[in-house]
Amino acid sequence: MNEGNNRGTIKVGLNVGVVLKQDQRSGKITRGIVKRILTNSSHHPHGIKVELENGLVGRVKEIHLSPV
Repeated sequence: MNEGNNRGTIKVGLNVGVVLKQDQRSGKITRGIVKRILTNSSHHPHGIKVELENGLVGRVKEIHLSPV
């Protein structure tokens, strides 16, 4: 299971890869730092929705340990 599907693994300040709404068909990943967690439920099958520090909103597909 993708770790981006569980809200408990996502924290503010975490370096993540998200798929933006307009990139859902292509699956293009955009990297950034989590500013806010937008999904209220503890699990979402398509990934937890977050707002990045640059203002973009997407669903978490990857969690990165290295810097952006």
